[in-house]
Amino acid sequence: MAKLDFFIRYPDFFNVVQGQGVEGAPIEAAMVRHHYGPWDKRYYHVLAFLEARALIAVSKPGKSVHLALTKTGKKLARKLLEEPSFAPLVAHMRQVNEAFGARTGNELKDLIYQTFGEDVSDRPLGHIIGSEG
Repeated sequence: MAKLDFFIRYPDFFNVVQGQGVEGAPIEAAMVRHHYGPWDKRYYHVLAFLEARALIAVSKPGKSVHLALTKTGKKLARKLLEEPSFAPLVAHMRQVNEAFGARTGNELKDLIYQTFGEDVSDRPLGHIIGSEG
């Protein structure tokens, strides 16, 4: 999830992997370098909020964590998809899903590190990706 989110939040990085030029697209919410790739500590709060509102179901089969929309979550998601103001974001998310949705987290981490080493993997842990700090 975090690696797919990375390509959504950093559209220029996605464009580079797709062989397109960098457009200088803004980063809406920065991520930090974590042990296993880009990360945002706010995930814990956001996911807890969504689960508390019965919009997602969280399960833990083995060592992995599975997130799934509930019936209520799917209904709300369909409603949001119809909002014209979300159309560009939805289109970008679909592109990211089409390009990378079937890849594992490790495959995506490796792709990110190999492609953007200086900007991502070479940063100290906890440092913001896409900034000088």
